[in-house]
Amino acid sequence: MNIPDNLKYSTDHEWVTIENNIVTLGITDFAQGELGDIIFIEFPEVGDSIEKGDSFGTVEAVKTVSDLFTPLSGEVVEINNTLEDNPEIVNADPYHKGWIIKLSITDESELNDLMDAKSYKEHIG
Repeated sequence: MNIPDNLKYSTDHEWVTIENNIVTLGITDFAQGELGDIIFIEFPEVGDSIEKGDSFGTVEAVKTVSDLFTPLSGEVVEINNTLEDNPEIVNADPYHKGWIIKLSITDESELNDLMDAKSYKEHIG
């Protein structure tokens, strides 16, 4: 299982990376593996404000539907439009081409609540 050291992780199996106050967010390799073949992703709208812990969309797989929860508060500045027609990219490349949204975060202190790779590995057992 791939758990890159350069990312931060939430207890709900999202990963984040930050650059210039913009957070890129997706689901972890563990999460996509648990879901199985992803067939649809519901996205928020660009410009939506979301609060830490809010559901911002869903991931539908062959076997189940799962809510996506944001580990950070912010405004949606971009969605990965490629996933609308090719959601299976999340299964193949969850940490690069399979990112889901980008947020302009409103509270940098929330980053302190995220786990590093070692803590996330312990979290998933």
